[in-house]
Amino acid sequence: MAPIIEVWDLVKDYDKVRAVDGVSFTVEEGEIFGFLGPNGAGKSTTIKILCTLLPPSGGVARIAGYDVVRQAEQVRRHIGIVFQDNSLDDRLTAAENLYLHGLLYGLPRQEIKRQMDEVLEMVDLSAWKKEVVRSFSGGMRRRLEIARGLMHHPRLLFLDEPTVGLDPQTRAAIWEYIKLLRQEKQITIFMTTHYMDEAENCSRIAIIDFGRIKALDTPENLKQQLGGDMITLVPAEGVDLLPILKERYGLEIKSTTEGLCFQVSDGASFIPQLASDLGLQIRSIYLRRPTLDDVFLNLTGRAIREEKASATERLRFSTHRRR
Repeated sequence: MAPIIEVWDLVKDYDKVRAVDGVSFTVEEGEIFGFLGPNGAGKSTTIKILCTLLPPSGGVARIAGYDVVRQAEQVRRHIGIVFQDNSLDDRLTAAENLYLHGLLYGLPRQEIKRQMDEVLEMVDLSAWKKEVVRSFSGGMRRRLEIARGLMHHPRLLFLDEPTVGLDPQTRAAIWEYIKLLRQEKQITIFMTTHYMDEAENCSRIAIIDFGRIKALDTPENLKQQLGGDMITLVPAEGVDLLPILKERYGLEIKSTTEGLCFQVSDGASFIPQLASDLGLQIRSIYLRRPTLDDVFLNLTGRAIREEKASATERLRFSTHRRR
């Protein structure tokens, strides 16, 4: 069976800024596929191209075998989308929002009513069917947007930062609905996120930065590629341990806001040696298994939460890339 998404050398330019820079990947039917990266990495731009909302500057993208440029209408029949920003009409009720969506997709009125009841029950909003959306919490609005995206029976649902701005409890609840959706509807999910814990829910993730895919695999495989244990060391005030760690132990160190980060094969035996050698020069030291934070740091040289690319930074990167 052919992949439901096929992308080759996708490019999107905005004047002198390259937002998507030669991206290639495929997504299999039934996957939860994720784009993980910071703001400004090209995640939302890629989704907009795949959803036929933006024309690419180069490359090819197909959804369910249809070209997103030449066969846009057929592509739209196969996809649903939940935008990063709220797109509901908050002056209408939940039912009215769903009904309008069904009409726009040309669904028969009786089918709209049946499908409306089904998707509202799935996201636990049946009791709020006749309530005006203006009275909904952020989590309820997100669930209603997911329900709306399912009204026309799409094979593929795009979720652009589906839980951004929500509290941890609501984020967890949204993910329960997403997993239920995949299980009951056998629908493919393509999502973007900058939350590491959300990326762990994906079948596979593509780590994207400055418009380029840096790595693509299952979350577990990406972490295993690092190997060993992760150690974060915080030096005592006024002490510079970076050159000592490099010269004495031959370690590759990355300096982050949390401290000096490095990797060793056996952290449990290495820490006592480090404490014996450096003593009071160490303020604190932490040992843990690799995370997706570590994967991103290893691939890009910085933690994802530290990155917020400005227009100037992106322009500088784009100009450098084209020299």
